[in-house]
Amino acid sequence: MISASQFRTELQLIIENAIREDVGPGDYSSLACIPASADGKAKLLVKQDGIIAGVAFAAMVFNHVDPSLVIEVFIEDGAPVKYGDIVFHVSGSSQSILKSERVVLNSMQRMSAIATKTNQYVQLLSGTNTKILDTRKTTPGFRAAEKWAVTIGGGENHRFALYDMVMLKDNHNDFAGGITNAITMTKKYLKENGLDLKIIVEARTLDEIREILQNDGVHRILIDNFNFEDTKKAVELIGDRCQTESSGNINENTIRQYAECGVDYISSGALTHSVYNMDLSLKAF
Repeated sequence: MISASQFRTELQLIIENAIREDVGPGDYSSLACIPASADGKAKLLVKQDGIIAGVAFAAMVFNHVDPSLVIEVFIEDGAPVKYGDIVFHVSGSSQSILKSERVVLNSMQRMSAIATKTNQYVQLLSGTNTKILDTRKTTPGFRAAEKWAVTIGGGENHRFALYDMVMLKDNHNDFAGGITNAITMTKKYLKENGLDLKIIVEARTLDEIREILQNDGVHRILIDNFNFEDTKKAVELIGDRCQTESSGNINENTIRQYAECGVDYISSGALTHSVYNMDLSLKAF
């Protein structure tokens, strides 16, 4: 996984690019009618029940735009919220608040939706030993914030990108001439290049799982698109030789049953690619 400093750098890049995209050479609406000396105050208002996420990210945005802005937080990231709750106040330059507004709202609305969805899955897994993971199915350019939202909702992060873990999926294995070839060449490549990366290998059948188990050095087997019965068989085959992860068309109706098959992890792209933004607003008062 990437380091905390790398993660923070990614977040800062998101903010810088978002402000560049939204503000450009200037917020002419505010510049035209609000004096530079004017101060104001705004509140983050919740208009939909869920799990709030992005409070700390919003503070980063405000600080990037204008370090003199003051944020008073009433509800922290990860807390359940309901319609009418006020998450924070921000005060200071009116122009700076308006310059930050859309980036803060767009980010928090999406992050809160992801945290809410993740928390629903976490609750469905309660009492099992299975943990929920995100995937790389994220919004381009916004991945760090979305993966942060998953952890706020109680989930865990899978690999961040293509460079912090090796994941040999069906296409890799097919292009490499088979699973064993893919694993063998991968271990050789990592050794020759001084890379200490964990290896996950995808399996489409029980026979592929048996082949994977004949190779050393595999950290986790991805049990992809298996039914419940075959997932149980796969978990029994693998035992404690490596970690297990289920994925593929798993939803609210099936996630508990897959967990009860005994897998260590369930990964779901739906945490980030199929959510509707939570309704939030930033209102002057």
